[in-house]
Amino acid sequence: MSDAVARILEAAARDEFPPPDGGTTVVPQPSPRDAGVLAFTAHSVVFTDEDPVWVRKALAAAGSDPLSASMTPGFLSALTARTGRSVNTVDLLTVAAARTGDPGLELREITDPDHPRVARALKFRDEVRVWAADGGVLVLGRGVAGRWEAAIEVDPEARGAGLGVRLAVAARHLVPGTHIWSQQSPGNARSVRTFQRAGYRPVGSEALLVAG
Repeated sequence: MSDAVARILEAAARDEFPPPDGGTTVVPQPSPRDAGVLAFTAHSVVFTDEDPVWVRKALAAAGSDPLSASMTPGFLSALTARTGRSVNTVDLLTVAAARTGDPGLELREITDPDHPRVARALKFRDEVRVWAADGGVLVLGRGVAGRWEAAIEVDPEARGAGLGVRLAVAARHLVPGTHIWSQQSPGNARSVRTFQRAGYRPVGSEALLVAG
């Protein structure tokens, strides 16, 4: 499979982005599971195994502004119709450098594959690991192009005490790679603030095409 998306993401993690020229790069999918759109400052990346000529025609039909065409409802609707996939949401894509040392939080690893959090994560990620803390859950796994991704969940009764930030920081200590990624819905201000307090910085937006 193509490693183009992995190289683009690795560069973005180092703050090296595609040229802000209003263009769109079309590359093959990194795996049969992963397809979608990445939008950086004034440049987009569409990763799909569909015909690049069709992709560019669909972008042109979606609107006159090349800076936003890849994330418009018109283009995403055309892409989902073409691929038979769906788009759950357009997320803010954030990244943080891995850290060494103690995660600073008492965690209990959950290894039961039938646990709801494990089972759900396995639908979207590989090499999934899940930890529970008092009042919350941390999920790590390999997502798009093999990148390590973190997701957290805090129980309603435990919110407001900083647990979300501590879980997001703990992920930076537990990831075996050099960087850890996370996606947040832009409207979920609490989640956006949590990850930014934990040192995750925004690099772009992302719309994943989900099969099935």
